[in-house]
Amino acid sequence: MNQKPDLKERLGKSGKWVLIGLIVLVIAFTSMGSFYRVSEQENAVVTMFGNVIRTDSAGLYFKIPYLQQVQLVDMTTHGTGIGYSIGDGGQNIYSDDRDGIMITKDFNFIDIDFYLEYKVNDPVAYIYNSSSPEQVLKNVTLACIRSTIIDYNVDDAITTGKGQIQADVKEKITRELEKQNIGLQVVNIQVQDAEPPTEAIVQAFKAVETAKQGKDTAVNNANKYRNEQIPAAEASADKIRQQAEAQKAARIAEAEGQVARFKAMFEQYNLNPLITKQRIFYETMEDVLPGLKVILSDGSTQTMLPIESFVNVPAGTDNGKGE
Repeated sequence: MNQKPDLKERLGKSGKWVLIGLIVLVIAFTSMGSFYRVSEQENAVVTMFGNVIRTDSAGLYFKIPYLQQVQLVDMTTHGTGIGYSIGDGGQNIYSDDRDGIMITKDFNFIDIDFYLEYKVNDPVAYIYNSSSPEQVLKNVTLACIRSTIIDYNVDDAITTGKGQIQADVKEKITRELEKQNIGLQVVNIQVQDAEPPTEAIVQAFKAVETAKQGKDTAVNNANKYRNEQIPAAEASADKIRQQAEAQKAARIAEAEGQVARFKAMFEQYNLNPLITKQRIFYETMEDVLPGLKVILSDGSTQTMLPIESFVNVPAGTDNGKGE
């Protein structure tokens, strides 16, 4: 009868110790998760509820468990190839013609490779201002390299102009990264190699140059034809305008003459309507029937005289007989 209470008591005491042990473990685990260490090569960005509250450099720090999050950012210098890539643990180098082929000021192609060194200068901007800051840096670098190489002849880019090209490219990248604000900065950029492109690219470039020359020839021929045809067309247009003006003036003069003739006839008509009507009638008949013989008679004359014998009387005579 006394064994049962002893067993319950023992079990009760064991449960308390287990509970205490669990609480101790939770506290220990939570305490361990509340501390974090930042190395010399890193910075830590601490956020709470999505907001950045501080940035920590090297050292041991405490954070509120479950509320504060820590992201470590590598602050050391990194390097990458532009125009080539390094693989297999740095043993093999692969050329990338898509990024390495550039066009120069004298319209030649050059295969030029760069080695870019960069590091994080703003860990907060590096984390939050871009989803892929390294890719943005690469795109910016390519754009700056191309805009610089186009200012140099191919001989300068391969020989004596490398130092100035490096300085110009670095300055342009620095200015552009300040605008982009992705938390990265350029440490150094160097020309690794510069040489003429492969034979296939040279042939392609020659084909492009041939097409360009053909285009220039076609444009010049078109301009020549235009320069020849425009003066001829303008001269033809002037001639047509002059002919039109002459016809216009002739029509106006003819119309004005007809108006003057009509006015003169009308004045004569007002003076002698009957005679004017007869004259107009005879003139009209002569125009309509040019072979018509017109004879004037009073109805009692025995001899009919044709009117043309009177009309065609020579000058200086009275009757056409010389009297």
